[in-house]
Amino acid sequence: MTETFALEMQGIIKDFPGVRALDNVTFSVRRGEIHALCGENGAGKSTLMKILSGVYPYGTYKGSIFINGKEVQFKSIKESQDAGVAIIYQELALVGEMTVAENLFLSHDLMRAKVINWSKIYAEAQKWLNQIGLHINPQTKVKDLTVGKQQLIEIAKALTKKADILILDEPTAALTESDVEILMNLLKDLRAKGVTCIYISHKLGEVMRLADSVTILRDGKTISTNSIKEMSEDKIVTKMVGRELTELFPYEPHPISEENILEVKDYSTFDPYGKKIIHNVSFSLKKGEILGFSGLMGAGRSELFISLFGGFKGKKIGKVFIDGKETNITKPADAIKEGLAYVSEDRKRYGLVLGMDITKNTTLTALNKVMKLKVIDHALEIKSAESMAAKMKLKAPSLEATVGKLSGGNQQKIVLSKWLLNNPKILILDEPTRGIDVGAKYEIYKIMNDLVKQGVGIVLISSELPEVMGMSDRILVMSEGSITGEFLREEATQEKIMMCATGGKTGESSAVNS
Repeated sequence: MTETFALEMQGIIKDFPGVRALDNVTFSVRRGEIHALCGENGAGKSTLMKILSGVYPYGTYKGSIFINGKEVQFKSIKESQDAGVAIIYQELALVGEMTVAENLFLSHDLMRAKVINWSKIYAEAQKWLNQIGLHINPQTKVKDLTVGKQQLIEIAKALTKKADILILDEPTAALTESDVEILMNLLKDLRAKGVTCIYISHKLGEVMRLADSVTILRDGKTISTNSIKEMSEDKIVTKMVGRELTELFPYEPHPISEENILEVKDYSTFDPYGKKIIHNVSFSLKKGEILGFSGLMGAGRSELFISLFGGFKGKKIGKVFIDGKETNITKPADAIKEGLAYVSEDRKRYGLVLGMDITKNTTLTALNKVMKLKVIDHALEIKSAESMAAKMKLKAPSLEATVGKLSGGNQQKIVLSKWLLNNPKILILDEPTRGIDVGAKYEIYKIMNDLVKQGVGIVLISSELPEVMGMSDRILVMSEGSITGEFLREEATQEKIMMCATGGKTGESSAVNS
């Protein structure tokens, strides 16, 4: 064993019923480096890290793990933590009602004393907060912090446990650009202090900017480990998917009807306390058009479309027309009847029933299509789910698999299947590719192309500027609840969009609120 490696995993094999998740994987990380782990959803990244962090204990897999040259056999999460391994998942494990200090030392000896010395706990918490550059009161409740600050609290929590190997799973998926900068600077500081970081991300720009080296998994196998200096985004993509994606955004020119399928006029919404959230918004969506909505987090994009879909409880004013006919949508069931479908940005919370199988999730919003005499026809239900699974190129052991155990990309395909089974006229996609790999993204973009050719109108809400610019026919920009810019595909630039997103106006934009 060479002592330059903080971690070595050799010949790792992990089987689940009907599928081999990891097939003789080898993974080595040098001490004090940021090592990216890339691969499509379902490639085995999370399974490998769950073995390292003790979620899948020794005996449930084959192979060997060495930390600092010494073989380890973790039988529990605690044994992994005691060996200096800490993992921070995309879904943060913090208690919102507790203070920052309480979260930092939740399982610490300081909190187990018969009489808790709060002054000491707050002082210790402040020390760790200062170390990560987070200047907040340790008595602040976690629920009152932004997601970015919560992410930093998780890192500080890991450091209090003297973590030498820090695993971050999609750490920037829900962060603003400023929070991403803070996180990246912190990781660079930790690297300088000798902490080893394993960075799992689908955002290849971040990988190229931050990592020292990268390991790529595909179909449960190690494809390569390279210095980041030897790689490019295109090379990483090719190794991940096993083929070249000549264009990450496979936009296809298509005819767009002159007919408005959706028209919104002078639309405003108010929260339950009477505060105005959406300010007199007007826009239209044409049949066969992909209408992109860009803007910074908190701009009001999701709130606007949740309200239009009938999912917002506050007061709303304005007019909504579907196929030229004024409509009054008060609840999601009304929207579904009018031909709307809404793919939420939070698929686990709002898009799926994680404990149910693929078939039942797929038919959830279209039960009328799989019923005979008001009773569900199970044969028809299975046939419908099989048809959608084939169309979506779903990767799963069987349609009886529990949705919560699938990869993010496959979960997103099921959410899409659920809505497309209803044959919607208007499809609202809210951050449809968040947390999924480039291969799954590409397949979703191709589905979008097919749908608009059939005359479906698509609203694409995305915080990823390249995605909005790469797939939209027209782009609207929102800032603080208002539309501040509108651009045709050929007009749009990142600079123009960002100017409007930050509240500015650009004289080169098309007519706003047309």
